[in-house]
Amino acid sequence: MTLLNPKNSAETQVAKQAKIIEALINRANRQREVGLSAYSAFQSAIELQEQVAAQSRDLERAATELQSVQYERARTRKNLVEALSSMEEGFALFTGGQLDICNELFQAFLPDISDHLAPGLKLDRFFNLMKASSYLVSTDKGFPRSGAHLAQDSQRPSPVYTVLELQQDRWYQMSLQQTSSSNMVLLLTEITEIVRQNRTEKETLIDRQADYLQAVFQNMSSGMCTLSPSGEVMMQNARFRELFAVPMKVLQQGTPLRRVLEFMKKNGLIGRDTMAQFGNWRRELKENGWISVRFRLQRGRVLDIQANMLPDGGVLLELEDVTQETRTTETLENRVLKRTAELTRANARLTEQFGEKARVEEELRLAKERAEAAVSSKTRFLAAASHDLLQPINAAKLLISTLKETVQETHYTTVVDRLEGAFVSTEQLLHSLLDISRLDSEEADAVTPSVFCLGPMMEGIIADQTAVAEQKNVQFSGVPSTAFVRSDRVYLLRSVQNLVVNAIQYTQPGGRVLMGCRRHGDTVTLEVWDTGIGIAHKDQKRIFDEFTRAANMPLGTGVGLGLSVVDRACRHLGHRLLVRSKPGRGSVFSIEMDVVRGDLPEIVPRGPIYQSSGKPLDHIVLVIENDVDVLYAFTQRLEQWGASVLAAHSTEEALEHVRDMGIAPDIILADYQLNHGDTGVKAIAAIRTETGLHVPAIVITANRSDSLHVIGAENDITVMTKPVKLSRLRPMIDWKISGGLPATEHPGGNSGNTDKSWP
Repeated sequence: MTLLNPKNSAETQVAKQAKIIEALINRANRQREVGLSAYSAFQSAIELQEQVAAQSRDLERAATELQSVQYERARTRKNLVEALSSMEEGFALFTGGQLDICNELFQAFLPDISDHLAPGLKLDRFFNLMKASSYLVSTDKGFPRSGAHLAQDSQRPSPVYTVLELQQDRWYQMSLQQTSSSNMVLLLTEITEIVRQNRTEKETLIDRQADYLQAVFQNMSSGMCTLSPSGEVMMQNARFRELFAVPMKVLQQGTPLRRVLEFMKKNGLIGRDTMAQFGNWRRELKENGWISVRFRLQRGRVLDIQANMLPDGGVLLELEDVTQETRTTETLENRVLKRTAELTRANARLTEQFGEKARVEEELRLAKERAEAAVSSKTRFLAAASHDLLQPINAAKLLISTLKETVQETHYTTVVDRLEGAFVSTEQLLHSLLDISRLDSEEADAVTPSVFCLGPMMEGIIADQTAVAEQKNVQFSGVPSTAFVRSDRVYLLRSVQNLVVNAIQYTQPGGRVLMGCRRHGDTVTLEVWDTGIGIAHKDQKRIFDEFTRAANMPLGTGVGLGLSVVDRACRHLGHRLLVRSKPGRGSVFSIEMDVVRGDLPEIVPRGPIYQSSGKPLDHIVLVIENDVDVLYAFTQRLEQWGASVLAAHSTEEALEHVRDMGIAPDIILADYQLNHGDTGVKAIAAIRTETGLHVPAIVITANRSDSLHVIGAENDITVMTKPVKLSRLRPMIDWKISGGLPATEHPGGNSGNTDKSWP
């Protein structure tokens, strides 16, 4: 039976052996003192020597094992240190609440506390050092109160993550993982690039949304202004300043609204009664959350103001100019009063004719109802005419174009040419009638002014009318201007087109037509010169009336609506329209506009200007059109050009064609307004998503609003108006398929496709 327990440590075994040897020596001494015999003493010495030798051998074996264990432990720790040094993350192991080991990245994490990161550092002390570090800026959550609290908190999720912000915009994520009841692992992962990228993306998104909202805010037809909870101006658009007639230096951000009203009162814009009612309006706004007030400025303008409380306590103000409406109402009221007085006098003279009076009143009521019904019918007609009336014209022009190529060099050629001319005249007449009706409707949105460059508009007119002039052997040239103006893009384009068409029409073969601009200080004058038949002085005023033509105009040259449209559009837009002419020498028509300076929008080109190659259109064309006749006409025209046409009435039908083929079309031609709320823009987006390719696309529509061109620019879609001009459609298709730059630049877009298949 051994005297030592081999499970004890080597140090413990050595200590026990020393105690045993000392006890044996003491025993031998005591035996010698009581007079043991020599033999007994010798025998005891021999036994003692054997026991000492055995204990020495055990001690040597235990020392050898201890050295082996220490060597293995040192080698294991060295391997662990090397492994931790190769990690890309900071690592630290706390055993029993004290730092056991950490790598260099963890030690260099906070330079001002790195000297304290030595084995034996308590976890609580480490957290306190981190909090006090000058390199630590902020954390997304607090540190645990203590290491013991962290180990005992069973409700705390494991691992625990904390985001740390350091100086110089450096970011780390620290995770605390409890591996046992007494061990804790801390990992530090640098997330600086991730945080910066997320921040950049967020700021970009916010800026883009802010720009969009600002653009919408500035281009609203109503005057808009937002006030802070304390009543200071935060943001307002140009229309608001225009309606209030207040200079921008007064209506700046941070200006109290009361100071603006005092300025208006001082300059005679509003009266004392308006200032007196201001307090009542504020109380009513706070009680109800909104208020609607109509008041009259001193200069005769009448405004409707709608105020709504915002969630943060601010106020949104909306101004509408109702001067014309009020004057019309007052005029009608005065007329009614005058008529009532006349009827009263008549009633006093002819009291016995009560029946006649009742009949007259009934007729007046019916006449009013008929007038209101006529106005309502006219409004509905204008809303539908721009699309429903132009659809058959568009289909007819396409079919005539197809028929014209089919009957070339036959005896039907002349008939088809005359038919084409008749439809062109019909189209021009329809456009003129629609324009006149809309401009005479007195609607608030009859014209929508915006700031744009004259250059792209003039380039488009040059491209459209050059071929017409060449057919008549008239030399037509133009010099586009880089000036920016504020006008209605559609009506200004229509007006200049009418002037150029008239100039070419009334100029004899061999003559010249010139279009260009002159700058005079803050104004620019767009002029159209011709060497045509000229206009007599007595006719130069009345040629702007409907269905009026000069005396020297040849028969069959129009019905006299084009110049009437130009005159109405210029009056609506505040442009000055002038004419100078001499019979037999030619004419000069000019439109004078104010030049816009300052922060100007980008120039958005409307498409390429070049001639088609004339080669067969050997491509797959997907046509999306809800009108059966227009779809058929487009199909016939494209197939005659050599294209393979997929005809669809809706987005779903177009997607079915694409799925059946298994490849993307080379180009998409889509109407904007489809059935049941479907649009060509949605169809194009769906096909691009389905195929995974940025398929070139053109939207052909009767909608002439600028908003549709903005949508096209955002989605890399070229917008063309109905009735489509085939002389521009075919070059546009060739240009889009060839992979040229988009007609309206699309961020990151690519209009060219080299691989039409997708998984």
